[in-house]
Amino acid sequence: MTTSHDQVKFAYWVPNVSGGLVISKIEQRTGWDIDYNRRLAQIAEQAGFDYALSQIRFTAGYGAEFQHEPVAFSHALLAATTKLKVIAALLPGPWNPAVAAKQIATISQLTEGRVAVNIVSGWFRGEFTAIGEPWLDHDERYRRSEEFIRALRGIWTQDNFTFRGDFYRFSDYTLKPKPAYPLPEIFQGGSSRAARDMAARVSDWYFTNGNSVAEIKKQVDDIRAKARANNHSVKIGVNAFAIARDTEAEARAVLDEIIVKADPEAVNAFGHEVKNAGKASPEGQGNWAQSSFEDLVQYNDGFKTNLIGTPEQIAERIVALKEVGVDLVLLGFLHFQEEVEYFGRRVIPLVRALEAKAAVHAQAAE
Repeated sequence: MTTSHDQVKFAYWVPNVSGGLVISKIEQRTGWDIDYNRRLAQIAEQAGFDYALSQIRFTAGYGAEFQHEPVAFSHALLAATTKLKVIAALLPGPWNPAVAAKQIATISQLTEGRVAVNIVSGWFRGEFTAIGEPWLDHDERYRRSEEFIRALRGIWTQDNFTFRGDFYRFSDYTLKPKPAYPLPEIFQGGSSRAARDMAARVSDWYFTNGNSVAEIKKQVDDIRAKARANNHSVKIGVNAFAIARDTEAEARAVLDEIIVKADPEAVNAFGHEVKNAGKASPEGQGNWAQSSFEDLVQYNDGFKTNLIGTPEQIAERIVALKEVGVDLVLLGFLHFQEEVEYFGRRVIPLVRALEAKAAVHAQAAE
């Protein structure tokens, strides 16, 4: 029998940025305002979701005209819920780790430890330029993020914390109060070698863009091997855009409409920006390296994960992801409130049943 500890976790993208989760002119019954998002968080909590991930954007672009700041927004969602954990995105550069550590520690104290952080190393050069922040080379961005994480964890766990890095320095610093126990989990994203190597050293969770089961397995195996060598453990989250409908034909028709109504200018501009960020890595790879126009219509390659079809098909694909080492599925939807409710009612119970069945078979084989 599976326990909650063994079950795959579910998260959703918080639409605290306007424009929804696809770069398309298709109707999206999704709001970016706080009233919509409070209700969405409550629906997600009731539906069986474990986490919500607030986005960080500073400037408009690619259909996202308006953006709420993620730390304050995350706290508002936590105040509206009782079990859901909310992951606030932090961007080293604009955020200093001392300020971030204090912000998150306070929210942790106020919410009984339900806040986490996602360290975003940065892909949008124009955004950094617009707000007067220097744009570092690809691997330097990850080096800075690693120091940021080491500083956060040090401040949260030590008194008289001293740190001497290339980007951040602390001298005999004590933060009180520290976060509630357990400490805020630290997530990060990426697909490049630098991202995977960083996760294998310091992060609790690694988010990767959507992809096939076979390609995700390669990343999972690489990260887990590196983490073991570092005497570290890291969990894996995978991005997916879910289109769950009563029939596969209905689901595929929705995907086709999203693509047909895509905004070519915005998609191509987004693709140019993110591919340049990835090409800057020494190996010329990274998130979006192999993404087609159709893939880029969903910001994080969510169509590639293929959670598109009936609840039964989607549940089977989620369990296949779990079998190659995925611990969490991060989901985007077209119409968030109604589709999160449907996903919780129709898909998650099927996933739990398949997990329980697999556990019985595993025990029988022992």
